[in-house]
Amino acid sequence: MHCPNLTDYVLTEHALSQMQRRGIVESHVAAVLSAPEQRRQVRPGRCVYQSRLTLSKRQGTGLVRVFVDVDRDPPEVVTVYWTVKVQKYWR
Repeated sequence: MHCPNLTDYVLTEHALSQMQRRGIVESHVAAVLSAPEQRRQVRPGRCVYQSRLTLSKRQGTGLVRVFVDVDRDPPEVVTVYWTVKVQKYWR
């Protein structure tokens, strides 16, 4: 299974709570899923999409990582996080 660009997906309750806790808005998730800089399958049916974004001046630029179960219709965003450890996850 490949990791397609996504415009149709649902955000799980867990993803929404993590987005709120981490200060990530839905427009950041939409930007990453529609045109990710990188994507890869982490296990059958689950893909991680990631792009370098600036969330705020205080936070600076980092990597937004969006984990999606793509084996569902519509695909489900499982969790989202932002990290400054770009090199750790950049392939």
